[in-house]
Amino acid sequence: MTEDINNPSTAPQDLPETINTSQVDSLPSLEEQLRDLELKATEHHDAWLRAKAETENVRRRAQEDIAKAHKFGIEKFAGELLAVKDSLEAALASDKQTVEDLRSGVELTLKQLIAAFDRSGLKEINPAGEKFDPHQHQAMGMVEAEQEANTVVHVLQKGYLIAERVLRPALVMVAKGKDA
Repeated sequence: MTEDINNPSTAPQDLPETINTSQVDSLPSLEEQLRDLELKATEHHDAWLRAKAETENVRRRAQEDIAKAHKFGIEKFAGELLAVKDSLEAALASDKQTVEDLRSGVELTLKQLIAAFDRSGLKEINPAGEKFDPHQHQAMGMVEAEQEANTVVHVLQKGYLIAERVLRPALVMVAKGKDA
């Protein structure tokens, strides 16, 4: 095959077949490729914009949910306290009460309040006789006592926990100890 392809006397059927014309026709032109790529880029850009908008909507909804939780988070506890308020108002509305009736009404109201605290996860800290814990107790002073040093001798005011977090520390008097 040493034929000269530049020689005009060589007929096209005598030329070696190096280019398949059907392959050339099936390849897209550069313009078609560019259009296809531009369409894909536009599709990807639109999908990105939709995803970005959806992310913004999720963020906004989450912020609204957090704001509602802050605003209405106390709703359950407030509902629990309404029964306590009703009991106190009923006690004050009665004109002819004996001291015993008033005392029993106050005791029932206290039970309602304790039940409301329990249902809301509010726990009492009453550390009498326990070792002083600065995370849950606030020492108001030290007193001479027969107990071991740094032991709570007297509780001036009970403390409270909510979800294992100190809402109010207990105010306590602490033992100095025998050798202090």
